Amino acid sequence: MKIDTNIYPMKEDIGKNLYRKKTFYKLVVEQDVLATDKDEADKLLSECGIDYSQINNSLAETKNGVETYMVDADYRDSGDTEYMGKVIIEEDEDEPTYDEVIIDPYSKEVIKTPYTSGEGI
Repeated sequence: MKIDTNIYPMKEDIGKNLYRKKTFYKLVVEQDVLATDKDEADKLLSECGIDYSQINNSLAETKNGVETYMVDADYRDSGDTEYMGKVIIEEDEDEPTYDEVIIDPYSKEVIKTPYTSGEGI
C-alpha cells in the first residue's frame, strides 16, 4: 500500500519514520466597503471573502524536510457589519480653496428610508 504524501524518500532516508500533524489556525479576514446603508454593505461584503484558489500548499513553509500535504479553509462564523464612519469633505479654514475628502469616524450614520428624511440615528 502506498501512502499519499509530498515527501519523496531517498536511499539515505531508509529507517526513518514518516509523521503527519494537522495544525488548526484561526484565520480572520476583516474587510471594509463604502455603501449607502448596512443592507448594501452586507450584500457587497457577502460577495467577497477568501479567494479559495489561494488556499494551497504555498501558504505553508517548506524547510528542513517538512512538506505540506494539505491546506484547507472552512467558513465558521462572522460578526455584524459595523458602521465605521462617513465620507465627508473636510474644509480647511486656513486654505479656503483646499478641501479634503476624508472618512469621519465621528459623523452619525444616516439611513435614508422611504419613511424618514435621512436624519442621523
